[in-house]
Amino acid sequence: MTTSRFPEPSFGDRLELIEERSAALRTAAEAADPKARIPGCPDWTVPDLVAHLGQVQRFWAATVAAGPALRPPVDVGGQGDAPAGDLLEWSVASTLLLLDALKAAGPDVSCWTWWADSGTPATAGSVARHQVQEAAVHARDAQEAAGAPEPLPAAIAVDAVDEFLHVGFGSMDGWPHAPARVRLVSEEGPAWTLILDETGASAVRGGPDGGPTVGATISGSAGDLLLGLYRRAPWDDGPLRVTGDAELVRQLVVWPPLG
Repeated sequence: MTTSRFPEPSFGDRLELIEERSAALRTAAEAADPKARIPGCPDWTVPDLVAHLGQVQRFWAATVAAGPALRPPVDVGGQGDAPAGDLLEWSVASTLLLLDALKAAGPDVSCWTWWADSGTPATAGSVARHQVQEAAVHARDAQEAAGAPEPLPAAIAVDAVDEFLHVGFGSMDGWPHAPARVRLVSEEGPAWTLILDETGASAVRGGPDGGPTVGATISGSAGDLLLGLYRRAPWDDGPLRVTGDAELVRQLVVWPPLG
């Protein structure tokens, strides 16, 4: 089984990455035309993107602070509202609220999450991991709107692909097509096999020996794999390479809803 050449980020590392990627988003947003559309979310302008990330960070700050719960917090004290004043200052405060809540909780404190059915722990540590991915992808969105997209940092991308496969796909209901396996291979070394059947999807790092034949293989950098999973990069005409059943890949790409 293939193993990652990158150590899994610690909780503290992830807090630093949330801060760094959120700052990267603001830097790109400041350089972009405020009326520029976000290619990955064409209904949004740059201010919409900044507001979205701030609202997400404030929501998860309140969720982590609430501790163990069966439902998300109903009242977050107006934290989800976009500001009437300086948007970038409000964004900075949003990131600090999230980081303060995560630091106060620590990685092992339970809280509500939408991914409980995936088998991933519903903890502040898992929230931190997901928020690295959220900030990283949206920072890339802002950079693209500014006309200066940068590659996703490899260590972030490898961990984010792993999280997307285990949490995003792992939270989906039954696969609506014939059972299949798709292999994702990153240029950095790590690889995954996604097993699709009537129960949903399960991801295996590397991939089990034997068993059904892999129907398709998708190869590329971890950053491009992540952007492909988020529908920010094409699967059929771009840096990613697909071998095997192209229709299976198309079915996979459109399967999970993206908020």
